Amino acid sequence: MTTDFSPGDNIAMKIPAHEYEATVAFYREILKFEELTPPGDRETPRFAFGDKVLWLDREPHLSQAEIWLQIVASDIQAASSYLEQRGCQRCDEIEHLPEAFNSFWITSPCNIIHLVSPADDSPPDDMTKEN
Repeated sequence: MTTDFSPGDNIAMKIPAHEYEATVAFYREILKFEELTPPGDRETPRFAFGDKVLWLDREPHLSQAEIWLQIVASDIQAASSYLEQRGCQRCDEIEHLPEAFNSFWITSPCNIIHLVSPADDSPPDDMTKEN
Protein backbone atom coordinates (compact mmCIF):
# COMPACT_ATOMS: atom_id res chain seq x y z
CA MET A 1 0.00 0.00 0.00
CA THR A 2 1.24 3.47 -0.87
CA THR A 3 1.16 6.23 1.69
CA ASP A 4 0.27 9.66 0.36
CA PHE A 5 1.11 12.87 2.18
CA SER A 6 -0.45 16.31 1.77
CA PRO A 7 -0.22 19.63 3.59
CA GLY A 8 -2.47 19.91 6.62
CA ASP A 9 -4.71 22.83 7.49
CA ASN A 10 -2.69 24.08 10.46
CA ILE A 11 0.46 26.14 10.99
CA ALA A 12 1.59 26.65 14.57
CA MET A 13 3.83 29.57 15.46
CA LYS A 14 5.54 28.85 18.78
CA ILE A 15 6.35 32.25 20.29
CA PRO A 16 8.56 33.11 23.29
CA ALA A 17 6.63 34.73 26.14
CA HIS A 18 8.58 38.00 25.86
CA GLU A 19 7.44 38.42 22.21
CA TYR A 20 3.96 36.96 22.50
CA GLU A 21 1.69 39.98 23.07
CA ALA A 22 3.41 42.03 20.35
CA THR A 23 3.12 39.12 17.91
CA VAL A 24 -0.59 38.61 18.59
CA ALA A 25 -1.14 42.37 18.18
CA PHE A 26 0.78 42.27 14.88
CA TYR A 27 -1.62 39.73 13.34
CA ARG A 28 -4.72 41.12 15.06
CA GLU A 29 -4.22 44.90 14.84
CA ILE A 30 -1.59 45.64 12.19
CA LEU A 31 -2.25 42.98 9.53
CA LYS A 32 -5.91 42.68 10.64
CA PHE A 33 -6.09 39.01 9.74
CA GLU A 34 -9.46 37.38 10.29
CA GLU A 35 -9.42 36.01 13.83
CA LEU A 36 -11.04 32.60 14.23
CA THR A 37 -11.15 32.62 18.04
CA PRO A 38 -14.13 34.41 19.61
CA PRO A 39 -13.34 37.85 21.12
CA GLY A 40 -12.21 37.56 24.73
CA ASP A 41 -11.75 33.80 24.44
CA ARG A 42 -8.85 32.39 26.49
CA GLU A 43 -7.95 29.81 23.84
CA THR A 44 -4.82 30.10 21.74
CA PRO A 45 -5.47 32.83 19.15
CA ARG A 46 -6.10 31.43 15.66
CA PHE A 47 -6.16 33.43 12.43
CA ALA A 48 -7.17 32.65 8.86
CA PHE A 49 -3.97 32.36 6.83
CA GLY A 50 -5.21 31.82 3.28
CA ASP A 51 -6.80 28.38 3.33
CA LYS A 52 -4.80 27.45 6.47
CA VAL A 53 -5.20 28.22 10.18
CA LEU A 54 -2.35 30.04 11.94
CA TRP A 55 -2.14 29.19 15.67
CA LEU A 56 -0.15 31.57 17.90
CA ASP A 57 1.11 29.51 20.85
CA ARG A 58 2.84 31.12 23.85
CA GLU A 59 5.93 29.07 24.76
CA PRO A 60 7.79 30.45 27.80
CA HIS A 61 10.71 28.02 27.41
CA LEU A 62 11.70 29.27 23.92
CA SER A 63 14.18 32.02 23.14
CA GLN A 64 13.08 32.48 19.52
CA ALA A 65 9.98 31.69 17.48
CA GLU A 66 9.50 28.37 15.69
CA ILE A 67 7.12 27.29 12.94
CA TRP A 68 5.44 23.89 13.22
CA LEU A 69 3.56 22.37 10.27
CA GLN A 70 0.87 19.73 9.84
CA ILE A 71 1.09 16.90 7.31
CA VAL A 72 -1.90 14.70 6.51
CA ALA A 73 -1.25 11.02 5.75
CA SER A 74 -3.65 8.76 3.87
CA ASP A 75 -2.79 5.88 6.26
CA ILE A 76 -1.32 6.90 9.62
CA GLN A 77 0.12 3.46 10.50
CA ALA A 78 1.72 3.05 7.08
CA ALA A 79 3.04 6.61 7.33
CA SER A 80 4.71 5.85 10.65
CA SER A 81 6.45 2.78 9.20
CA TYR A 82 7.36 4.55 5.96
CA LEU A 83 8.93 7.51 7.76
CA GLU A 84 10.79 5.28 10.24
CA GLN A 85 12.24 3.17 7.39
CA ARG A 86 13.59 6.36 5.83
CA GLY A 87 15.28 7.56 8.99
CA CYS A 88 12.80 10.28 9.94
CA GLN A 89 13.01 10.97 13.64
CA ARG A 90 9.82 10.83 15.69
CA CYS A 91 9.78 13.33 18.51
CA ASP A 92 6.52 12.62 20.33
CA GLU A 93 7.95 14.07 23.54
CA ILE A 94 8.02 17.57 21.99
CA GLU A 95 4.37 18.23 22.89
CA HIS A 96 1.76 16.00 24.53
CA LEU A 97 -1.10 14.88 22.28
CA PRO A 98 -4.39 13.64 23.75
CA GLU A 99 -4.69 9.84 23.70
CA ALA A 100 -7.66 9.99 21.33
CA PHE A 101 -5.66 12.04 18.82
CA ASN A 102 -4.21 9.46 16.42
CA SER A 103 -1.19 11.52 15.32
CA PHE A 104 2.52 11.84 15.98
CA TRP A 105 5.37 14.34 15.74
CA ILE A 106 8.43 14.17 13.47
CA THR A 107 11.24 16.59 12.72
CA SER A 108 12.62 17.41 9.29
CA PRO A 109 16.39 17.37 8.64
CA CYS A 110 16.47 21.13 9.37
CA ASN A 111 14.54 20.68 12.65
CA ILE A 112 11.10 21.90 11.58
CA ILE A 113 8.49 20.07 13.67
CA HIS A 114 5.67 18.37 11.75
CA LEU A 115 2.45 16.93 13.14
CA VAL A 116 1.55 13.86 11.07
CA SER A 117 -2.22 13.29 11.21
CA PRO A 118 -4.60 10.89 9.49
CA ALA A 119 -6.74 12.41 6.74
CA ASP A 120 -9.98 11.63 8.60
CA ASP A 121 -8.87 13.02 11.98
CA SER A 122 -9.52 16.39 13.53
CA PRO A 123 -8.08 17.77 16.77
CA PRO A 124 -10.17 16.95 19.84
CA ASP A 125 -11.61 19.87 21.80
CA ASP A 126 -8.82 19.70 24.38
CA MET A 127 -6.11 20.37 21.74
CA THR A 128 -6.59 24.11 22.27
CA LYS A 129 -4.73 25.46 25.24
CA GLU A 130 -5.01 28.59 27.28
CA ASN A 131 -2.44 31.36 26.96
